Amino acid sequence: MILAQLINLTKTYHMGADVVVEALRGVDLTLEQGEYIAVMGPSGSGKSTLLNLIGCLDRPTHGQYLLGGEDVSHLSDAELSAVRGRRIGFVFQSFNLIPQLSALDNIEVPLFYQGVPRHERRRRSLDLAERVGLGDRARHKPMELSGGEQQRVAIARALANDPLILLADEPTGNLDSKTGAEILALFDDLAKRGGTCIVVTHDPSVGRRTHRIVRMADGRVVNGET
Repeated sequence: MILAQLINLTKTYHMGADVVVEALRGVDLTLEQGEYIAVMGPSGSGKSTLLNLIGCLDRPTHGQYLLGGEDVSHLSDAELSAVRGRRIGFVFQSFNLIPQLSALDNIEVPLFYQGVPRHERRRRSLDLAERVGLGDRARHKPMELSGGEQQRVAIARALANDPLILLADEPTGNLDSKTGAEILALFDDLAKRGGTCIVVTHDPSVGRRTHRIVRMADGRVVNGET
């Protein structure tokens, strides 16, 4: 089943009176439900811009983006925020956890903004902490956790709202190889459960774990091999 479609998507940034950067140049891409995709390409190829548009963190200059059958290309900031909260999960290289909160409270944050009752937030966050292997560390704050444990919290938080798409931007970039492999195993498991995961990476070994590699160059998708 088609989950999302990008149709002739462009993104242009005006950096000054005479400086125009064409970050995306007519991208066409179809995402199927349950796909596990790696987005690869050199720096400046448009990978992060593409991820931001798929994640509704930004909107295209031209073209259409259909997410779950809804055209979200030209929604207002408030409308995009609502779509992100309901449909998108993010995992960042830098974790982006709130240092004053425990792991459980960090996992609960998206649920809080969606108005989920407190007892349900706690039940779901405990379940997710167990799912990512943090059952005995869930009440610790980020500074009391290793980098791998912090990334597990970030993954659990990204899954809290049962998103249509899980997006990860270099999720193992700040981790050693052993811990990175453990985190990637969680993504493998999510894909096996039928989740839709898109991972931006420079690492060919990460790409080989996925169902499909989308390669980018100069703001364009140059192939989408399986």
